[in-house]
Amino acid sequence: MKEPVKLNNSHLAIKILMTAVIGVICPFASIYLLIFLAFGGYWAVTVLMGLLLIPLVIPLIWIKKRKAYLIAYISFILCFAILVGTQFGIRSYNDAITIDVTPNINVHEYLPFEENSKIIKTKSEILDFCNVPKQELPIIDGATAAFPVYSAFVNAVYPETTELYDGVFEYNNTQGGYELLAQKSTDIFIGAAPSKEQVDFAEKNGTTFDYTQIGYEAFVFFVHKDNPIESLTVQQIKGIYSGKITNWKQVGGKNEKIVPFQRNEGSGSQSMLIRFMGDTPIIEPDTQTMVDGMGGIIEEVADYKNKTTSIGFSFRFYVEGIINNPDIKMIAVDGIAPTKENIRSNTYPIIAPVYAVTYEGNPNENVDKLINWILSSEGQYIIEKTGYVGMNKK
Repeated sequence: MKEPVKLNNSHLAIKILMTAVIGVICPFASIYLLIFLAFGGYWAVTVLMGLLLIPLVIPLIWIKKRKAYLIAYISFILCFAILVGTQFGIRSYNDAITIDVTPNINVHEYLPFEENSKIIKTKSEILDFCNVPKQELPIIDGATAAFPVYSAFVNAVYPETTELYDGVFEYNNTQGGYELLAQKSTDIFIGAAPSKEQVDFAEKNGTTFDYTQIGYEAFVFFVHKDNPIESLTVQQIKGIYSGKITNWKQVGGKNEKIVPFQRNEGSGSQSMLIRFMGDTPIIEPDTQTMVDGMGGIIEEVADYKNKTTSIGFSFRFYVEGIINNPDIKMIAVDGIAPTKENIRSNTYPIIAPVYAVTYEGNPNENVDKLINWILSSEGQYIIEKTGYVGMNKK
């Protein structure tokens, strides 16, 4: 009679131990899920939730007071559902007021020699590289916003066999593009001027950049369409990006905190901001925003994610011609709107040159030929029609 009792006691001890282990694991798993929910995707959370529910059901096999257990179990599920619903609501709200104009371009929409390409399609009558050996073709690269321009250059003068990333026609954006040019791995970079760090990197590689201005562009600031601000002065913008002005009320807006977003160091627009600010120090950008609610922290990257209380910056053609997001608006500076007409008349306060950057001592004579052609009426026509302002702006 004693043996069965010992066996039952042993089984009971195992059951208690297993229940305790599950009771300890589940709260930790719940915390992990909540953290993952804040930073991860909903499908992943659903899978992990399923893995959590399975061990929670197991105690039903040995627990006699199942009603109490089920009440606790259902309460946990309801709490978790409320947390998921709250997080979903927070994300939906943030998506509704967040404008993503991250500097990504669908290059496949702007390729040369493609029938449905959005580039300006012309064939040059004064320069033809079609019979030039591939190794003698200038390797052309450029900034994100300039891609439609130099893709149209390729379409006009390069062989129709030229393809993106074929060793001649490249796209590495500003940071990567200047690094390759500094290493003399490319011949021409189309875009904004390099940063001081990029020039220093070139000098360390024994490279001196040559700059040929090929057009004009406006450096612009934008806000959410629901922000009542229509114009800021140069000094107000510098005050915002130096941290001296922190509330929209200080510049005639709502009583709300200003969130000034920035780009990554080395990007063309961030380098332009540094030049615009001059000797005025720039505040350190935040990469995370604390969101009120049970969801905790939501990571937000400060690459042009614009909320109703924030301000961002870029180049006019990129915002207007490529992104073209109806939920943001470019603001005037000193009362002057960033239009092509105001760039052409030199009245907009922050005009940025567009350069074809090469390096001194390049032995490829076709580089100079291409530069001269870009400055010709044909090249300037492409620049104007794409959306920039050409050199003969007046």
